[in-house]
Amino acid sequence: MDVQDAAVVSGDAGRLKNVYEDEGARLWRAVYLYSADREIASDAVAEAFAQALRRGSALHTPERWVWRTAFRIARGELKRRSKETTSWTDTGYEISDEAAQLLAALPRLSPKQRAAIVLHYHAGYSLREVAEIIGSTPSAVGVHLHRGRKRLRELLGDEDA
Repeated sequence: MDVQDAAVVSGDAGRLKNVYEDEGARLWRAVYLYSADREIASDAVAEAFAQALRRGSALHTPERWVWRTAFRIARGELKRRSKETTSWTDTGYEISDEAAQLLAALPRLSPKQRAAIVLHYHAGYSLREVAEIIGSTPSAVGVHLHRGRKRLRELLGDEDA
């Protein structure tokens, strides 16, 4: 590797370090809300950043790429685990009763509804940004949000949810 190549790699690593510092904790919380499993959240976020580091300067928008990749990794792991076990909720983490009820209800939504709700309401992404992350359209994300909220109201017995 020559000096110029080393500078490019160093610049990519620095850019990803900034993304990790700015987005890492929020991304982990969003993936945790989506998966209800600390291990899946940690693994998905770590793997997304590792893949981003390997891709280097090929990534034009590393923030969005990392979010999209982390959610895809988590979705794949949830699918794999669903074939192995029926337990979904991580009980080793202390949370409020309201959050526990929400975590118990979220798995009963479709994966796209769950992802849309977590990304839009928890992570604060716009409909367009959520669509980019989950590989959908903004109008479909709006439908997922509407149906997901409606289903959560039914599950939680809360008309104001």
